[in-house]
Amino acid sequence: MSRLAATFARARAEGRGALIPFVEAFDPDRDTTAALLAGLPAAGADVIEVGMPFSDPMADGPTIQRAGQRALKAGATLAGTLDLVRAFRVGNDVTPVVLMGYFNPILSYGVARFCTDAAAAGVDGLIVVDLPPEESEELDGPARAAGLDMIRLVAPTTGPERLPFVLAGAGGFVYYVSITGITGTRTATEAHLAEAIPRLRAATALPIAVGFGVRTPEQAATVVRHADAAVVASALIDTIADRLDAEGRPRPGTVEAVLDQVRALARAVRTARAPAAA
Repeated sequence: MSRLAATFARARAEGRGALIPFVEAFDPDRDTTAALLAGLPAAGADVIEVGMPFSDPMADGPTIQRAGQRALKAGATLAGTLDLVRAFRVGNDVTPVVLMGYFNPILSYGVARFCTDAAAAGVDGLIVVDLPPEESEELDGPARAAGLDMIRLVAPTTGPERLPFVLAGAGGFVYYVSITGITGTRTATEAHLAEAIPRLRAATALPIAVGFGVRTPEQAATVVRHADAAVVASALIDTIADRLDAEGRPRPGTVEAVLDQVRALARAVRTARAPAAA
């Protein structure tokens, strides 16, 4: 059983949802990302999503765009991102790591080489935002050959006739983009989730994670009352950005501030389905 499958099975057996925090590799520097990766599992992260910095992140809102710019300024590369995962795996062979980003850096790196190196580093799955199923054959084959799950994005605008096509060959979990638009701008309502998630469950047996607009513990709890996992990204990146000094360096306590935020999110996610007290 893969790390992703085992993690979601464990959460299901415990009757709870899962938390997937996002960090942008090298934001604002390599050491900060390495410290966050090391601390996230104990803070309550079930799966860790790592952003691959790219100069033209079309699906991302201003918060993650700025994080990517800081990361590139700090020297982020795709090889450096894989090195971060490799270092994380020295101390943790249990928590799944998913890379999220865009196809151009993977293409520049070399698709087959990237998939082989990512799997060897300890990556479990890939989310490639700008690669629709019609155009993903070049990546799908090498990824599957390397044992990487291709995690598909489904949007509110994905119609019933297209949904089976999008989900064909999907692995790990389905990432439901709960809003139309860019990351970190709005939040889906509970009524929307109550309508959308059953539609997805009827089309796939994979776990469903909800992202794009989940910022607070309350919102994360609402998500996992309907879906299997909540993805939180921009809110954590904002915490980092708010603690940078005039030179763009993280002030003391930045890592712990983010981990405290993750602890609060994890508590909400893990108790969201608990029966209300009489």
